[in-house]
Amino acid sequence: MNDQQLLRYARHLLLDDVGVQGQEKLLAAHALVLGAGGLGSPVALYLASAGVGRITIVDDDTVDLTNLQRQIMHTQARLGQPKVASAQTALAQINPEVRVTALARRADADLLHTLMTGADVALDCSDNFTTRHALNRACIAARKPLVAGAAIGFDGQVSVYDTRQSHSPCYACLFPESQAVAEVRCATMGVFAPLVGIVGSIQAAEALKLLTGAGRPLTGRLLMVDARHMAFTELQLPRDAACAACARRDPSAH
Repeated sequence: MNDQQLLRYARHLLLDDVGVQGQEKLLAAHALVLGAGGLGSPVALYLASAGVGRITIVDDDTVDLTNLQRQIMHTQARLGQPKVASAQTALAQINPEVRVTALARRADADLLHTLMTGADVALDCSDNFTTRHALNRACIAARKPLVAGAAIGFDGQVSVYDTRQSHSPCYACLFPESQAVAEVRCATMGVFAPLVGIVGSIQAAEALKLLTGAGRPLTGRLLMVDARHMAFTELQLPRDAACAACARRDPSAH
């Protein structure tokens, strides 16, 4: 690290669980952020401010006035811009050293498999089950951890799916692809503005922990947030040995 980096990341360097070695891991890391909306905003902002060296953001939407109530990465001045372009501007203003790749397209299975081969961690900030399952499969194939978050109304949830660990479930163990689930979107149900900040910040924290090796990640645990009463509940998530997505994982996983 150079002198400017030593100053920028000084508060990380003071943490025994991070220190110089952990910060250097962040500087060398590559994170994939799927979605540049309510969850993707705090996720990307914190990853950039913390010094994650490369961030790839994928989203095919544009900035709309209705987004600004909760999507803090975007501004009134950037209405109509692709969200990933707005994100690129915001992250450059916070930390110009971070290399940001902005992909203004809808993520499909082929794209996600390609992206995950070069990433160290994925953060699911999307809003539909088809995309979430595609990212889950890409993470399993590439043996990379997935930090998934969701938020609607006053309720949110976060978990880490790390199938490098034999005991860890994948996303499909909890939400099987064959299970019919009604899509619930903010446009029709609404969302409490700070909730996406809470959930997205936890996602960013989990990704930084995974990249540095600090602390204990939420692997095999689902953290549920009730922002109406500000209550947190943790559930243990068992692995489904018959899961169609991850049952054939590498038997050498530990």
